[in-house]
Amino acid sequence: MDNSFILLVEDNPDDEALTLRALKKNNIKNNVVVVRDGAEAVDYFFGTDTSGHPSPKPLPQLILLDLKLPKISGLEVLKRLRSEESTKLLPVVILTSSNEEQDLTSSYSLGANSYIRKPVDFGDFMEAVRQLGLYWLILNERPPVPGRQK
Repeated sequence: MDNSFILLVEDNPDDEALTLRALKKNNIKNNVVVVRDGAEAVDYFFGTDTSGHPSPKPLPQLILLDLKLPKISGLEVLKRLRSEESTKLLPVVILTSSNEEQDLTSSYSLGANSYIRKPVDFGDFMEAVRQLGLYWLILNERPPVPGRQK
């Protein structure tokens, strides 16, 4: 798998389906890898194989990260991503239904690249995903990440 895929970290099956549908309807053709809780997200990046050796997986072009996750919160996932050399520069977009100002402030303080509140209306959500895809997957110039091929 090349690194032009999206990692979606989302525990709500309805929001996952909605996001995948919006990406498809907006002709965003990137593969999407879905993990459904914070522990699974951390394991994706920093997990080990059965012998305890690091088991690195391909790095995504973009991470869409929900905040309200079981096991490990989205903010803790973000903190961990930013603490490691191999993942600290990956683009992370918080995609959440949270209206809490503290979540917004904490997300940016921990190094989020963007914070998007999930619109309730599907048409508005479609437009948000279209703009997100246009900017983060086409227009944005990514910094080199150690261990990643251009």
